[in-house]
Amino acid sequence: MSQQINLFNPRFERKKEYVTARTASQALGVLVLVLLALSIAGQRKVAALEAREAGMQAALAQGEARRDKTMRDFPPRKKDPALEQEVAAAEAQRQLLQDASAVLASGELGNTQGYAGYFRALSQARVEGVWLTGVSISGAGNAIGLQGRALQASLLPAYIKRLGQQEVLKGKTFSSLDIGLPEQPAVADAKAPAAPTVPYVAFSLQSAATPASAAQAGGTR
Repeated sequence: MSQQINLFNPRFERKKEYVTARTASQALGVLVLVLLALSIAGQRKVAALEAREAGMQAALAQGEARRDKTMRDFPPRKKDPALEQEVAAAEAQRQLLQDASAVLASGELGNTQGYAGYFRALSQARVEGVWLTGVSISGAGNAIGLQGRALQASLLPAYIKRLGQQEVLKGKTFSSLDIGLPEQPAVADAKAPAAPTVPYVAFSLQSAATPASAAQAGGTR
């Protein structure tokens, strides 16, 4: 005996979906609206870019117009050979002045500040009972010679100390100090009485050998 068994279940059969005309028309309408919106947005963006480009073109045209007007109002001048020569001469003179200033500052030509500071220092270093009769300063003040009188030789160390305290004389050393009696005038008549002894001593203070061409000035008591 045989028996047929039907294993087919209608629930597992793939169902066919049918698109109706109404659904298709709705989908088509939505697609058309989306395309229309994208088209409008694109057109607006293109219009904005075109407006921006037009503004830039206008600004560029205005700039070129101003440039052309400036070139017409102020045409470039041709180089003047005479003016170039004057500029070159002025530059050469400026360089010479700079070189001269550097030489003066180096002290190679001697003292460029004058000797007023030295004489001011000598007046400020005054010691009672000591006075100068001669001052010699050579070159840039590297060699100074002092000649004078003192009531007592013991006053000279204090005077030398006062000299060393002056700003312009700081760092300078005196290499020699000569002390003696001043020269007496010659007596014409041997029978005449001898001149009385003067109540002071003469001194010579030298920082170095001073040439005869040094600046000299007389001192006062």
